[in-house]
Amino acid sequence: MAVEIERKFRLIDDSWREQVLRKTLLRQGYIANTRRASVRVRLAGATGWLSVKAMTRGLSRAEYEAGIPAVEANEMLDRLCEGPLIEKWRHIVVYQGSEWEIDEFLGENAGLLIAELELEAEDAVFARPPWLGVEVTHDERYYNFRLSEKPYRHWPENLRAGR
Repeated sequence: MAVEIERKFRLIDDSWREQVLRKTLLRQGYIANTRRASVRVRLAGATGWLSVKAMTRGLSRAEYEAGIPAVEANEMLDRLCEGPLIEKWRHIVVYQGSEWEIDEFLGENAGLLIAELELEAEDAVFARPPWLGVEVTHDERYYNFRLSEKPYRHWPENLRAGR
């Protein structure tokens, strides 16, 4: 079984921007969200993906991905996906040997920045960059499928300001 072990954090400032190695524009949407799994279509640059993720909370979740033609990904995004699409720049930053993915959300989720780190084990030790804020791994509001259902711009101000 394919398993993704991931931690998510808010950011406290923009100092990470000086360390960006590359960035990719992502466009993604959800075909289905059930109690057990979500089915996602993603276009990353010119590459399409179809993914199924388990709806479990925590650091580890089952995840299955398959590459699909970009034209088919675009068709599914435009015709089959529910709610507003998730659009974001994914910035890659390496800090002390760890590759961080920093998502800068656009559209309905503009203003939200999330740093993600994929790990080999749930108890893996990693260096905390100085720009890292509060951990939101266990907060379902920050899951992309939830952001497609209840976008960041609709959150109360006190929740959007949290770092």
